[in-house]
Amino acid sequence: MNMTLPNLYIIKSWLMLLLAAGTLLASCSQQPKTEEKEEARTEKPRFAAEGVTLIQSQLDAVGIRMGSLEEKNLKSVVKASGQLEVPPQNKAEVTLLMGGVVNQVFVLEGQHVFKGQKLATIENNQLIQLQQDYMSALSNLAYASKEYERQRELNAANAGTGKIYEQSQTALRSEQAKVSALSRQLRQVGVSPQSAAHGRFITQIPVYAPISGTIGKIVIQTGSYAEPARPLMNIIDNSKVHCDLVVYEKDLFKVKAGQQVYFTLTNQNNREITGKIYGVNQSFENESKAIIAHAVIEQAAKNNLIQGMYVSALIDVGQQLATAVPTEAVVKMGGKEYIYYLAKMGTDNHTKAGEGTSGKSYVFKKAEVVTGVTDLGYTEIKLVKALPADIKIVTKGAFYILSSENATGDEEE
Repeated sequence: MNMTLPNLYIIKSWLMLLLAAGTLLASCSQQPKTEEKEEARTEKPRFAAEGVTLIQSQLDAVGIRMGSLEEKNLKSVVKASGQLEVPPQNKAEVTLLMGGVVNQVFVLEGQHVFKGQKLATIENNQLIQLQQDYMSALSNLAYASKEYERQRELNAANAGTGKIYEQSQTALRSEQAKVSALSRQLRQVGVSPQSAAHGRFITQIPVYAPISGTIGKIVIQTGSYAEPARPLMNIIDNSKVHCDLVVYEKDLFKVKAGQQVYFTLTNQNNREITGKIYGVNQSFENESKAIIAHAVIEQAAKNNLIQGMYVSALIDVGQQLATAVPTEAVVKMGGKEYIYYLAKMGTDNHTKAGEGTSGKSYVFKKAEVVTGVTDLGYTEIKLVKALPADIKIVTKGAFYILSSENATGDEEE
């Protein structure tokens, strides 16, 4: 098909117009996204590498306050750990001097018992023989006593011989010793010598509680054989529980009897109790360079404490001058502790039209710290990296700054 020059010129003009229109539409569709990126680039750097930037109105709204690092007289403490123990006189194992078959058990594990309460009875036929021997010894003692009195009277009247008198005296002492020994044996197995003396024999050995406390593990049952000197059950009195704390050599000379101790029960929701040091060992434990400090616990019976619980403790060893900040100035993030300080102060140039007027802006940065003792609303700190002595720190509202920083980090991601 043949075309004239005027027709080609018209077609070329239309093509150029269509191309220009497409370019215009593409530029119009991309313009808002470009503006959004520009706007983002102007706002987000306020919370990026230079720190957290806040304006005066934000500080006023959340009550952020600033101050200086202070030197405070705070409690000096020694950190220690250990576990709860019961003194030897407050725990007992119930045993027998004479074995036998278990006839009855009167208590259950976990039951509270009082000293002298009957716990069980043990059947033993040998007990009959022991009581018979005691009655026989009493009879022999009575005869020996009468013979001695007769020989003493004869000797006084010079009607007897001194040798027979001495023999009667020796026999009397022998029978007295035998009666005393058998009486003691009866008492040890829980039998009254007075009852045996009147012929009221028993075949069951009563087992009594040697102390007041709570029954632990019971290893006997009805019908089983209870061997001599083997524990039948144990009793523990947790009302006198105390704490054995491990103190290392570097703190050895700081810890003394009478010092206050603040305990935290590690497996009991960090419940706090108090006590006092009452004694410090004077020898190291095994191969470690550590000693044991013993602390009595105040109102131990009311705290429902049990032997074996693990504790962390702070031993109050006096006061010391330390760098400190208000406790709420310290924030935690990622397992570390920080304070915020004023890094830069300027004029806010980001206030949008119709949203207020320009004001001061503050750039805050965080500094890692290691905390120590907390006392009177202040916490001891040690800076990981040194800051100028006249630096301004955030004393109130640090958590808000931390939240702003975390929120900004999430947005950037």
